[in-house]
Amino acid sequence: MARVLGTEGWRLGWCLFLEWARREEEQAEGDGVVAGWPRRREKTARPVASLGILGAWLQVGRGMAESTEVRKLVYLVTGGCGFLGEHVVRMLLQREPRLSELRVFDLHLGPWLEELKTGPVQVTAIQGDVTQAHEVAAAVAGAHVVIHAAGLVDVFGRASPKTIHEVNVQGTKNVIEACVQTGTRFLVYTSSMEVVGPNIKGHPFYRGNEDTPYEAVHKHPYPCSKAQAERLVLEANGREVRGGLPLVTCALRPTGIYGEGHQIMRDFYHQGLRLGGRLFRAIPASVEHGRVYVGNVAWMHVLVARELERRAALVGGQVYFCYDESPYKSYEDFNMEFLGPCGLRLVETRLLAPYWLLMLLAVLNALLQWLLRPLLLYAPLLNPYTLAVANTTFTVSTDKAQRHFGYEPLFSWEDSRTRTIRWVRAMEGSAQ
Repeated sequence: MARVLGTEGWRLGWCLFLEWARREEEQAEGDGVVAGWPRRREKTARPVASLGILGAWLQVGRGMAESTEVRKLVYLVTGGCGFLGEHVVRMLLQREPRLSELRVFDLHLGPWLEELKTGPVQVTAIQGDVTQAHEVAAAVAGAHVVIHAAGLVDVFGRASPKTIHEVNVQGTKNVIEACVQTGTRFLVYTSSMEVVGPNIKGHPFYRGNEDTPYEAVHKHPYPCSKAQAERLVLEANGREVRGGLPLVTCALRPTGIYGEGHQIMRDFYHQGLRLGGRLFRAIPASVEHGRVYVGNVAWMHVLVARELERRAALVGGQVYFCYDESPYKSYEDFNMEFLGPCGLRLVETRLLAPYWLLMLLAVLNALLQWLLRPLLLYAPLLNPYTLAVANTTFTVSTDKAQRHFGYEPLFSWEDSRTRTIRWVRAMEGSAQ
């Protein structure tokens, strides 16, 4: 009781007294006396008002006791200041009532974290590097759930293959080992659709699900690293952690994420402004891609993290595509859903550049990037990998997350579109 009593402790004491009085009353009824009056032979209803008051006080006592039990979980979000990570952090604060502390681990901490430190949940900002095992272990110690969203997303060649591997693969190893050593049992990993594809052969993935056969052929450092990291996470499911209990893991595979803070959409927007408000179609409109709003990806992370303990046998060791109601379109047509209302227009050309010519330009870009790397960073949007991804249909049709842990999109397509347009318009250089 000492843990519960505080400034409101007298209420719980009064609640216990009333409970004792109720039991005495019931005992008196059994002896033929009710509050000092002879008991009638016929059964009479108890005074409604007194029972209502008693029930209310009992509810207060129960609520106080439950509140001390509810708000007790510690979450850690690695990469919590990244594009997706920030949305996961804010979603946890809004949608996880059991949260007592939220640790945000990132190499570069965002100034927006300060505004979150005034709320009822303790927000702890931890500047650290996932490639440093001791820093990861210190952040994980004492956490109940880890959402591992830290990763180097680079398909343009801005980082070296070695750096990508260190962050995405070694960093994930460090997180897993930290969970094992400290006794943290629940781990959600942010994977990617690119673990599966599109592959470099251009094979379409049309309305596929998590079990659809597909030849995953990877050569680019980024999808290779994500595939290795995902495999490590899934293989770790069931490992014994400190204390003797099993580790429960799962991986989420977002398709192309969009929404507030999306760097590639920002790049396309500014490119269009430099070209006089125009973007030129380079890929046939018939090539479709699955896209998903960042808020719904964050919500799926929060929801599956909440269900890991209760549904460990079902969810543990599983992978799930992240999906919502966003329409299937080509990358260019989909981006114009947001860039069009912000003043850009997509210029249709009667004759698209033949694929072989685009591939030639992509290869030349890759060669130029390799030659210039010792002198300067050259990272064009077009390279052989990005061309293969943009030119290959990859769409998912699945309800696995809904069946396994009750996922439903939190944001509709209309709401997702409106929020993204509002963000694009607010960007520096916007005409509106």
